[in-house]
Amino acid sequence: MQILCLSLYGRPLTLEASMAGWQQLSWGSDIVSQLHTDTASNNKGQCEHSFILQNSSTNITCKLIIDYQWRPMCFNYRLLVDEQEVDNGSIEQSALEQVPSQPRPAEKTKPSFIGLISLAFKLLKSAKVIKVVLAGASLAAYSWLFSIQFALALIACLVFHEYGHVRAMKHFGMRTKGIYLIPFIGGLAVSDEKISSRWQDVAISLMGPVFGLIMSIACLLLYWLTDNLFFAGLSTFSALLNLFNLLPILPLDGGHVLKSISFSLHSYTGLTVCIITALAGVLLSHQLGLHLLTFLLIIGSLEILLEWKNRYHSHLIPLDRYGQLFSASWYFLTVAGLVGIIYYFAGSGDAILGLPLQVLQS
Repeated sequence: MQILCLSLYGRPLTLEASMAGWQQLSWGSDIVSQLHTDTASNNKGQCEHSFILQNSSTNITCKLIIDYQWRPMCFNYRLLVDEQEVDNGSIEQSALEQVPSQPRPAEKTKPSFIGLISLAFKLLKSAKVIKVVLAGASLAAYSWLFSIQFALALIACLVFHEYGHVRAMKHFGMRTKGIYLIPFIGGLAVSDEKISSRWQDVAISLMGPVFGLIMSIACLLLYWLTDNLFFAGLSTFSALLNLFNLLPILPLDGGHVLKSISFSLHSYTGLTVCIITALAGVLLSHQLGLHLLTFLLIIGSLEILLEWKNRYHSHLIPLDRYGQLFSASWYFLTVAGLVGIIYYFAGSGDAILGLPLQVLQS
């Protein structure tokens, strides 16, 4: 987030910062200072950017001293040139929302064959007809592999799952292009805008599996009312599909949740809690005989360390401690609901309904 933009010797002096503790000071297009501060326990504090500018043949020593407060957001600054104060002021939340961002100079690149193909695909994707073509191709592919009934049921699960993502995007005021079905891969909810916070990433990622869980529960109720095995199969396979999406591996939904939580951790205490929780999930899944889930959770635990090491390299507003706990709880409750449905139908004695559990135990 851009916090401050001043004029210094005819060039803009721009300060960018995030609640994760990352700060970057640029003079024109040149980065002159970078700082990392720990804001986990301190909502406010002071930092100093010291840098040297070359004006003709003279070196000029400059300092930008910042007194910051994140909640409510307020920045007080003093700019010193050769130990003489030349500017000072205060920036509050209302002013921060109106600070224009300084565009970075674009690098000149030569057109490539891959780039032209990518551009053509983006142009094609914007046409509404591609949705119909991809949906028809998905229906044909799944019908060829299984049956027309199973293909229709699978597409219904995919569409309902992706609709959850679309609803979450619209909740945050984001423009969407809709849902695209991709043969042999699944579905994709496409947005015209980028997320601005880790909370948006968590909510958008989890709403797909939550809608899938709602569909599984609805089919379970219909099975109880009608005793029709079609609804039972749709319920348990929808649960398996959405549980797979919650695996803590990118680019799956669970990987996005893991990334948002781990990137928001500010201290070794938060990292320890995240690791212990992940290891507890590994132990529990192993005791339940879910060997595939155990293996993938171990991989996810290793990814926590990798994501935490790179947590300062993002401009997205991170989750606070409450947001981290809420996101983790939401994630595990959704997983528990989906696993519970799979176990319920596995206990029915029907071989087909027991397939999802066998997949997890493989």
